[in-house]
Amino acid sequence: MEPYVNKRDMWLKQRAMLLYPYIQNGTISHGRAAEILEMDKWSLIQLYGSMGIPYIDMDEAELERDIANALAACGESK
Repeated sequence: MEPYVNKRDMWLKQRAMLLYPYIQNGTISHGRAAEILEMDKWSLIQLYGSMGIPYIDMDEAELERDIANALAACGESK
């Protein structure tokens, strides 16, 4: 007996992986990729997460800089 394979899930994962390089280089957004795949953005983010691809792709230093910049823009300091 063959294992059950959800063809819709497989199709989505394949298409999502085809779109991912375009998300990475900024050609399209996660939202646009989700539209192409006929799903909502949150579901696409979860799908990528299930495949080990993070939504936020930053190292700790980048995150610290972003936080400091956001606080500075609000007139606060860390």
